[in-house]
Amino acid sequence: MIEIRARLGDGHTSIEVDGHEGHARGGVVCAGVSAIVQTALLGLEQIARQNPDLVSITITEE
Repeated sequence: MIEIRARLGDGHTSIEVDGHEGHARGGVVCAGVSAIVQTALLGLEQIARQNPDLVSITITEE
């Protein structure tokens, strides 16, 4: 099961993606979710680089 949690409020948004689909589809769902989330993060990072006075992004690893 892939769990996606998004929190919206007071000018802050956070998103957390966790888990693995673990079914017979050969990881297609997991790969799709990973590709979409990583593409979104890379896009937001580029926007932040182009507009550092307007956008800040922090990406951390655990």
